[in-house]
Amino acid sequence: MKHLRYFVAVATERSFTRGAERLNMAQPPLSRRIHEMEEELGTKLFDREARPLALTATGQLFYEQAIQVIQRAEQMRTTMKRFVASERPRFVMGIVSSMLYARLPEVVRRFRARAPNVDLSLVEMNSAEQMLALKEGRIHAGFGRLRLNDPAVRREILREEPLAVAMAPNHPLAFGDGPLELEAVADLPLIVYPKEPRPSYADVVISMFQDLGMYPSRIVEVRELQTALVMAAAGEGVCVVPESVQRMGRVDIAFRELGGAMTIPMILSYRIDDRSEELHTLFQVFADVFAEWGFLLPQGMVDAINTERPMG
Repeated sequence: MKHLRYFVAVATERSFTRGAERLNMAQPPLSRRIHEMEEELGTKLFDREARPLALTATGQLFYEQAIQVIQRAEQMRTTMKRFVASERPRFVMGIVSSMLYARLPEVVRRFRARAPNVDLSLVEMNSAEQMLALKEGRIHAGFGRLRLNDPAVRREILREEPLAVAMAPNHPLAFGDGPLELEAVADLPLIVYPKEPRPSYADVVISMFQDLGMYPSRIVEVRELQTALVMAAAGEGVCVVPESVQRMGRVDIAFRELGGAMTIPMILSYRIDDRSEELHTLFQVFADVFAEWGFLLPQGMVDAINTERPMG
């Protein structure tokens, strides 16, 4: 790179003397460097008989290429300096929308407090999308609801969350006490989400009815949880949701617990070969909060915490 800069300085100034001044060096060493380059290339770069100094045809081509190389080197240097200055480990979590109400924000806050040097980001995606994103390396952990199997991904069932039925506050079923059996809403319009992509939580809810030989009178498919709740509040039907959704505190919706031991899993998925420090930290955070909340930590996470972790 030094030799290229020497050459460009002389070519730009069209003088060895002014080139040496520009480089803040003596002229004889500069002339020797240029002569060495010409010997290495096997051709003359300058017409030294011309006044002022001129480039040969080969020298002109070499000058154009040298400028590009020097500019590219400067770009590389700038890029690397910026990267080193801002470099932080990244950890991306894929999350289904309903789990944002299931105490997961507390887990995220504690992860950030324990690993302040990690660039943590959350991306909303359904369970099926998380599987693909994990294998492609776009996310590092996924929080979903579906029991999907893939040899490259490990699943940890964090807990089985009870279900509830969301409905308009003036719905006749909203005034009852105690758990609501699935049979009680089997003949009502059922609002499910998300409409796509499938399979999704919508298929889990529909299968709950079908497993008991029941088929809702009408199924209304919507794209997301918020839309389903709005329609339920408007009296367009009922919606089966995880009980944690009640934490939204919406006064325009009534909730009744769903009986019959109906639950939906809260699943943590990650690459089976992931031994990163960030994933290990996530397991430790779950160990802390589960101990406080009285939940049992999945055995796979217990084993990972107790096993000596390779450096990430």
